[in-house]
Amino acid sequence: MEIVNRKANFEYYFDDKYIAGIVLRGTEIKSIRAGKVSFVDSFCYFNNGELYVKNLHIAIYEQGTYTNHDPVRERKLLLNKRELRKLENKIKEKGYSIIPLKFFFSEKGIAKLEIGLGKGKKLYDKRESIKEREVRRQLGN
Repeated sequence: MEIVNRKANFEYYFDDKYIAGIVLRGTEIKSIRAGKVSFVDSFCYFNNGELYVKNLHIAIYEQGTYTNHDPVRERKLLLNKRELRKLENKIKEKGYSIIPLKFFFSEKGIAKLEIGLGKGKKLYDKRESIKEREVRRQLGN
């Protein structure tokens, strides 16, 4: 099962993509398996050399009790030091952002988050993306 951030490819050009582990609580994983994740306005940032994802909304698990999680808490991402250093250096350049692209489960059943390092598109770039999508749709029919 994959949960994809469809708006990300419309808003950004992506140079690199990385697969990151994510630190979750018990009820969060159950909500992710149910597909209740929203990527709206989510982004990644560095804090003391560690990468965190902010505004990633994971809905509250209905069968959870007092152990339920905060739906929009900041979650730590797990990457190699080399990858973290590379991302941190790129972020210092103007215009680069780290955006969550999709949630998926590895072969071992572990939740992973694909993140992309990208630059924001201008309005005319977005129009170009719409034209390309329309052409592909016309050729498909």
